[in-house]
Amino acid sequence: MNSSSAAENLQVIRTLMERAALYRRALAPIMLLAGGIGVLAGVVALLLRVENLHTFCALWFGVAAVAVAGAFLLARLQSLKDREPLWSPPTRRVAQAMAPPLTIGFLSGVLAFTTAANDDTADVILPLVWMLCYGCALHAAGFFVPRGIRLLGWFFILGACGVFAVWLCSGRPRDAVTANIVMGVFFGAVHLAYGACLAWTENRKVAA
Repeated sequence: MNSSSAAENLQVIRTLMERAALYRRALAPIMLLAGGIGVLAGVVALLLRVENLHTFCALWFGVAAVAVAGAFLLARLQSLKDREPLWSPPTRRVAQAMAPPLTIGFLSGVLAFTTAANDDTADVILPLVWMLCYGCALHAAGFFVPRGIRLLGWFFILGACGVFAVWLCSGRPRDAVTANIVMGVFFGAVHLAYGACLAWTENRKVAA
């Protein structure tokens, strides 16, 4: 490693440490938004009886797109408020760390959508793959942002393993209802809980 690269890495680390509180504040509304969208999508999927694998993938891809767009907008507003560049070197490091597992999750969904037959029923395998990929992405990002993100990543990873164990013991039924519940609980309710926890702790710090 040459001196310029080492200096750049040190500057990135210093900047990340200085902005830890800023990232924590920005995460709360993003998590609340993502959680609200996830819970709403899970309820809609159950009410409309979304069981076909094509429809299941299309619905949750759409939910992911809306959540990412909303997160980008909130992050942009926060960066403008704090007069910080949105696409800074620390942000690039976080994006690079999250990119591989998120790419795997995206391609898994695309593969499931394109190869599924019209009568294929959704089950929990695809949600579990998404949970594992998302958990690994959060864990990777946690080395650059507050430690709680790594814990959330482990929650998704261990949650996926737990759901998979229960699913195997139950005889592995192709159950779209379970798949939608898993998506709504983990990508909805868990995000809401984490966002509420972040907002509550930040409010306590401000009050103190």
